[in-house]
Amino acid sequence: MELSPRPDWYDGTTTTGKPMTRIGTLQGTYLAIYQAKVCEYWTEKVKVNCRFCSVGLNLGLDDASEKSLDEVMEVARAARRESGITYVDFNTGHLSGETYLDILEPFVRRIKRELGLLVGIQTPPHHDLRRYDALRAMGLNRVSFCFEIFDKARFDEICPGKSREYGLERYLEAVRYCAALRSKGPLSEPWVTNGEIIAGLEPPESSIRAIDWITSVGAIPTVCVFRPLVGTDYQHLPPPRTEELLPVFARLYDACMERGLPIGAAPNVHVSLVMLPEECRSLSDRSYPLGELKLKLLGKAVAWQLARRARPMANA
Repeated sequence: MELSPRPDWYDGTTTTGKPMTRIGTLQGTYLAIYQAKVCEYWTEKVKVNCRFCSVGLNLGLDDASEKSLDEVMEVARAARRESGITYVDFNTGHLSGETYLDILEPFVRRIKRELGLLVGIQTPPHHDLRRYDALRAMGLNRVSFCFEIFDKARFDEICPGKSREYGLERYLEAVRYCAALRSKGPLSEPWVTNGEIIAGLEPPESSIRAIDWITSVGAIPTVCVFRPLVGTDYQHLPPPRTEELLPVFARLYDACMERGLPIGAAPNVHVSLVMLPEECRSLSDRSYPLGELKLKLLGKAVAWQLARRARPMANA
């Protein structure tokens, strides 16, 4: 196994003179863009950021504070042309007034219209859940909600800002609502909902309960592993033991397969930060031959759809 080579476009600049890497970077094989100022939990007089989080330590050093629509499109075009990306992911933290969807919608529309790529967003849950119906209608492919911790007491302790502003139940309701949109009328675009948790900050049994709940409503879990990062409130905590987390990741694969969820169907989407459910197959002692065949066929259909749509856009 070798590290991916540094893309040539990493050394490029936008027409406004900004380094392209200050607009977006590859996280594995997809383009990741933090499209907002730093999460406001970091800027309050008494900080209420999530205790494990490092966003407020590096955002602004690695990312441009302002990223225009044209700049993002330049970088997305370069990443598609030179790195062959199929997916762009936008991320924001907490913003007062819940403006994150207002900020992201123009980017979703333009990327879908001009590049035809898969697009996802990761934001706090908006109070008006009908906004997600509109996002689905405009072609968005993924919504992700990071509630991090399934145990309510631990959630309140570890994520004080999220606990105060939204509460765990509001995150879960957003996951439930958006997952149900898959069955709400015909889908012209792939649509998935993720509930994201961090393994290692609560007992493995609680992480497994989170996985079972997320998949029970038709969403796909994203499971990160806690890493004590320098400068964070939890830099002194030990990382979890591998043996403790193996059952969590085995359950991640089994739960998705038991529910027939569309894991691994997006072409050329590999993530550098987490193990995707389909990558946990070898940790399970069970097999799902029919389910795996269905996923393979689904993956080919999605890849064909993207390639068909990309050809005329590339020529244009």
